[in-house]
Amino acid sequence: MAEKLYIVIGMTCDHCVASVGSEIGKVPGVAGVDVDLASGRVKVTGQAFTDDQVRDAVDEAGYALVDA
Repeated sequence: MAEKLYIVIGMTCDHCVASVGSEIGKVPGVAGVDVDLASGRVKVTGQAFTDDQVRDAVDEAGYALVDA
């Protein structure tokens, strides 16, 4: 199982965390999502998901990933 870390900008509350987690959780292959509001870090675990899929899910939730 793969584990990737992302940084999401724009989250300010628990509703933001829930929205981001929910959208990323819909990506095929994602098994788990752990969102930390304070740092903006999002840990995604699973198999066969891509960075672009995660980026699209974060965009759908109304936020943005920090480009590496």
